[in-house]
Amino acid sequence: MKKFLFLAILLISITACSVHEHNVAQKTNAKIYAETITPGDLKTHLYLFSSDEFAGRDTGEFGQKLAAHYLRDFYKNLAIPSPIGEGDYYQEIPSSYFQNQYKPSENVLAYIKGSEKPEEVIVISAHYDHIGVNANGKINNGADDNGSGTVAILEIAEAFKMATNSGNGPKRSILFLHVTAEEKGLLGSKFYSENPIFPLKNTVANLNSDMIGRVDDAHQNNPNYIYLIGSDKLSSELHNISENINDSFTALELDYRYNADDDPNRFYYRSDHYNFAKHNIPVIFYFNGVHDDYHQPSDTPDKINYDLLSKRTQLIFYTAWELANREKRISVDKVAP
Repeated sequence: MKKFLFLAILLISITACSVHEHNVAQKTNAKIYAETITPGDLKTHLYLFSSDEFAGRDTGEFGQKLAAHYLRDFYKNLAIPSPIGEGDYYQEIPSSYFQNQYKPSENVLAYIKGSEKPEEVIVISAHYDHIGVNANGKINNGADDNGSGTVAILEIAEAFKMATNSGNGPKRSILFLHVTAEEKGLLGSKFYSENPIFPLKNTVANLNSDMIGRVDDAHQNNPNYIYLIGSDKLSSELHNISENINDSFTALELDYRYNADDDPNRFYYRSDHYNFAKHNIPVIFYFNGVHDDYHQPSDTPDKINYDLLSKRTQLIFYTAWELANREKRISVDKVAP
């Protein structure tokens, strides 16, 4: 009896050591790839993406098309494929969907196929459109809104691609979703939710960033923060994972003031994550708050805090890494508001 008990204890110990070693390895790998997300790379992308050449990226207009080409070419050059078809990174949206108020536009999609559970998908999203040129002919460059979230996705995608090339790719699939027409009423993400490339029932979570490169007035004396909205609305597990990831890696102040159900700003309903949340898909909305340059030509790339943008982007990467590689899919234990 003692022999069997000893063997049982030994087996449990070996298993526990194996799990511990696996977890340590996963954490080490995550850190290696997260550190490829740098302020310099984000700055290089954003100075291009929010330049006058893109003319404010108004939905359906030349500048938005040019921005879509930029995103497509980035993924092509890194050999990150599209889930739509070989070489086709555009989910086309006809003018009729916009009730003919705007020209045809497109969401831009790329993905990395999961190694073990490819049917389960983590969606990392940001809108790449902006509001174009104002009545005085000045370009609204939209560096923070939402060039910051857009370039964050590019860096996250590159980090996951490096992991995949090294044999450490995610177990679940990752969809990099750049949506158009957010400024017209969340229409690009609405179109995706109505015409999903992957079934919504297989979508594990949506991590959405919209304005993550600046510091608002409330945090001028403590810029090491990010607002999180929605993390606990549908999944307690997602909220706890997010908290633990931040404690382990990024140590940002996670500010939940806009997460309240009675928030008068209603930010929970005002960015693209909502078109996932209303389908009972757990979401986190990453946001730096509003500032005086919001929807103004003065929202330019020289005002971005690139060190902070890098840290916030790494938080999103680490969270996606955990969601993609954990043994079990996170559970939905709440009803969407």
